[in-house]
Amino acid sequence: MRFASFLCILLLYSSLHADTDVRMQNTNFTLSQPSYDPKEDRRYMYNYNRFRAYANWSEGDFFFQAIGDLINYFGKDFVASTSFEYIEQLHSDTYWSTQSRFNHYSDGAMKTKLYRLYGGYEDDENRIVIGLQNITMGVGHIWTPSNLFNPKNIYALEPDETFGVMALSYTYYLGDQSQIYGVVSHRKDNSYKYAGGFKTTLASVECSLNAIHSDDTTMIAYTFEGDLGDSGIELRSEGAYIQSSIYTLDGLQKEEQFFQGVVGADYAFQAGLNLTVETLYSSKVFTYSDLLVNIDSEISGDLVMSHFYLGTRMSYDFNIVLSTSLRYIESFNEHNSRFFSPNLTYTLNDNNSFSLGALLYGGAEESEFGMWRNTYYLKYVFSY
Repeated sequence: MRFASFLCILLLYSSLHADTDVRMQNTNFTLSQPSYDPKEDRRYMYNYNRFRAYANWSEGDFFFQAIGDLINYFGKDFVASTSFEYIEQLHSDTYWSTQSRFNHYSDGAMKTKLYRLYGGYEDDENRIVIGLQNITMGVGHIWTPSNLFNPKNIYALEPDETFGVMALSYTYYLGDQSQIYGVVSHRKDNSYKYAGGFKTTLASVECSLNAIHSDDTTMIAYTFEGDLGDSGIELRSEGAYIQSSIYTLDGLQKEEQFFQGVVGADYAFQAGLNLTVETLYSSKVFTYSDLLVNIDSEISGDLVMSHFYLGTRMSYDFNIVLSTSLRYIESFNEHNSRFFSPNLTYTLNDNNSFSLGALLYGGAEESEFGMWRNTYYLKYVFSY
């Protein structure tokens, strides 16, 4: 429980300073979810609760942020399942653990987690950040193949919830439209991962070149992002050439070289509908066994099972209290399959919101998404 104790001390210290913002948020899910093993015909009802505390401090050009979680799973059958064993194996790629072990009690399990902890300095020419942070790379809104630090999982209940990396990042602003940057992160196996890049704006198009190198992986990537004239459509593209080692079922390593590219567009309609359309191409496909064996790999987010995907994200506000959203992914393969994630949210006030949603899968049983069963959830968020 050392993270919880540390966070309490931090919040108490920070509250004494005028330039500190302290916030709390409690997120609660009640879920009906199938087993993580698609071959196991079992469904679980359980509750997931995350209490999160934020502390932000700034003084002149210096800043600091800490985010800590208290996480609880409640549901006797789920906590005793092999699906929960999979959750227990998920850890950040950091040399020291950012979370405690689960403390099991009669019908549930609880742990503490340090989500972010970093500080830094920024002026007109420099930005330096050190600590447990989020490294942002790529321009994709659904897929970001070039982000080998904090890749999102679009199929997850909360795609933006990613582990932080222990890193030193530095950006030098060459002017209003150009910058160079570098990252060094300390990994779980005591090795280091390095990244560097250059970003500039050419004729209103923002473009960048990026590179990442570690003991197992080398990546070279590009991004382009800009508006299509005065149409209001924003276009973007991202591509990454990746060379990396992955494990086989018998524990051997093999070298893989492949390219992944994203092309996408966004448009906000006057009626209030926001639409994102994005495609992903991969020159290499992987098996479900590859995904399982390499769940801790730094390229796990790029181990896809189809050469081509089409994805959309839509959101619409009916009024100030009621809104809806939808994620949709189509996997084009020998047997096409699809993923849907509809959501309906009611915002009671600034502090309370309720959401009803689902993770839905369709396709033949032997297809990528057809092997999975649907998940349904009720979400309640309380912020103060």
